[in-house]
Amino acid sequence: MAKKTKKNYYVYVIELDKSVWEKSKKFRLANPDYNHKFECLYVGMTSNTPLERFQKHKAGYRTKKGIKISSSFVEKYGLFLRPSLYDKLNPLTKPEAVDMEKALAESLRKRGYAVWWN
Repeated sequence: MAKKTKKNYYVYVIELDKSVWEKSKKFRLANPDYNHKFECLYVGMTSNTPLERFQKHKAGYRTKKGIKISSSFVEKYGLFLRPSLYDKLNPLTKPEAVDMEKALAESLRKRGYAVWWN
């Protein structure tokens, strides 16, 4: 019998303050086709709930070994979650979440949003 893979991962989208566009060359270079009518976004994946992960980003979360695992873009510019852009996609297995994070980021970028993801 095949082992069932648990769907306990989530993709999520955070709206960033548009000042990230002006203040970060790195962000601008990653989004050369940005349509300024749209928002700046961060796309991620997590085994926490999207709200828990957002809160960790905002707090500058570090592991017990002191390794920072929060995005500096979200820490500095994160405003709020955008569940309308991801709710219908969750929950996912870890491999599905890895693929969906990239697909969602690329889809939003094609629609004109400025998007950061890793």
